[in-house]
Amino acid sequence: MKKLPIGVEGFEKIRTQDFYYIDKTMFIKELLDNWGEVNLFTRPRRFGKTLMMDMLKAFFEIGSDKTLFDGLKISQETELCEEYMGQFPVIFVTLKGAVGRSYREAVDAMRYSIGEEASRFYFLKESNRLTVEERARYSALIKVNEKGQFAIEDDVLQASLKTLSQLLSKHYDKKVILLIDEYDVPLDKAFQGGYYEEMVSLVRNLLGNALKTNPALYFAVITGCLRISKESIFTGLNNLNVMTVTDAYFSDSFGFTEEEVRELLAYYGREEAADTMRKWYDGYQFGGASVYCPWDVIKYTQALRKNPKARAQNYWANTSGNDLVKRFIYRADQSTKDEIERLINGETIQKSVKEELTYKELDNSMENLWSVLFSTGYLTKRGEAEEEGDEDEKVLQLVIPNKEIRRLFIDLVKEWFEDTSRADLARIEQFCAAFPNGDAVLIEEMLHDYLWDSISVRDTAVRKDRQENFYHGMVLGLLRSRSDWLTRSNPEMGEGYSDIVICTPDRVGMIIEMKYADDGDLEKGCAEALKQIEDRKYAVDLERKRLKKVLRYGMAFFKKECKVVVV
Repeated sequence: MKKLPIGVEGFEKIRTQDFYYIDKTMFIKELLDNWGEVNLFTRPRRFGKTLMMDMLKAFFEIGSDKTLFDGLKISQETELCEEYMGQFPVIFVTLKGAVGRSYREAVDAMRYSIGEEASRFYFLKESNRLTVEERARYSALIKVNEKGQFAIEDDVLQASLKTLSQLLSKHYDKKVILLIDEYDVPLDKAFQGGYYEEMVSLVRNLLGNALKTNPALYFAVITGCLRISKESIFTGLNNLNVMTVTDAYFSDSFGFTEEEVRELLAYYGREEAADTMRKWYDGYQFGGASVYCPWDVIKYTQALRKNPKARAQNYWANTSGNDLVKRFIYRADQSTKDEIERLINGETIQKSVKEELTYKELDNSMENLWSVLFSTGYLTKRGEAEEEGDEDEKVLQLVIPNKEIRRLFIDLVKEWFEDTSRADLARIEQFCAAFPNGDAVLIEEMLHDYLWDSISVRDTAVRKDRQENFYHGMVLGLLRSRSDWLTRSNPEMGEGYSDIVICTPDRVGMIIEMKYADDGDLEKGCAEALKQIEDRKYAVDLERKRLKKVLRYGMAFFKKECKVVVV
């Protein structure tokens, strides 16, 4: 069986070392049929952008191994292959590593990225097609210090891509194809690190020099997660051909289609997992295509090969920075909390989405953060609204794409609730103190307040007993703020498993049973909870410990309403 390409982003490695490859080579034809001089593709992280760029390099670059494309779809386009395959000098720079805790660290990392790429063309140092001055300009691109680190001067760095393209073009007497991967990563990290303006200036000059009025350029392809405003990065660049997640062109080029996923599962004999794979990792709407996240599909297939009954997991959370969603939730006002709640519970919301922003604009308004959540894959569209937005906006119906991203939202909501509730020490202490005192009225009142302050997570698609999970986790998180209490969740008690059991240092025992009253009858829900405590003899173990008292709490919830009864 072919190996799964876990984290493999090199096209040549995949094709020569027996990895499974989902054929995306027709992207080349679509690009040549629809190309502009500078082509910007924006897609979320982990959707195969780097592999796609490396595939372009392998196809177009002079001296590349043409057999890498044998048997692939593009090889059937014989005239296109004869005209373009192996015919161009190619510069391929990825900026995903050009980051640091400070501006100087980030610049050093960028020097490394560009210096490494420039070093691939060491023959320019001796090229007899270049002048002495031009060879010196090349040497400046690969300059190293006494520690062996690239030491490209700042002015040389800003002009480096243009310089390298000009030298390659003269050496080969051919125009150059320029590939720039993850162009916006340095800007994202600079925004978080506090050196945004400096990085904007560097990236603007780097790209502007290479892409604007560069006679050595045949065409360029740029990838990123966000489309950064022209005023910020692409100043004066009038030849920019932008393809975002809402455009019909190239809609299935990034990400896996339903057919491609089914073929992958069939190859590894795991067809029965197709429904789970779809619910967890499908749902991204790019143009007119519904696509899966490639990273998730490959990781889950890896798990299935080992164990056919492996459970789907949240692989996105382990690979993508979620500071954006966290910042969004922590800043949410009551209206936004309600919208997040609706999204988590499977509903759609209507929003005006801007696909062109600067990072400085992200925190200007909650509306801008909605746009970024959409662009970065945390939300996707389920259709366009009838009304029209402003000139630079689209009014879309937004939804969480799948169970994986929904799980991520839920986890971050829980984290937010714990952080915010525990920050109010007096309030949480009052809440906890009401339990050993048997003050059901105060508990109910405070729970009601917490529910209205919070973002409720309910799932109407699961069975009734699991709808209690959110409320269980909420109450448990609040009570566990008392570190001197012995608080257990779902312990085996009597003839079953109780929701929450507590013993205090003052020898007070408490049993808490919760019900979700899907019919809205909270009184009945509390009665059912108390009856379950008695029928299954949950209190027997605590009574044997000769505690001073054992309190039995029945709690019922319906949306943001609650009822508490104690006996």
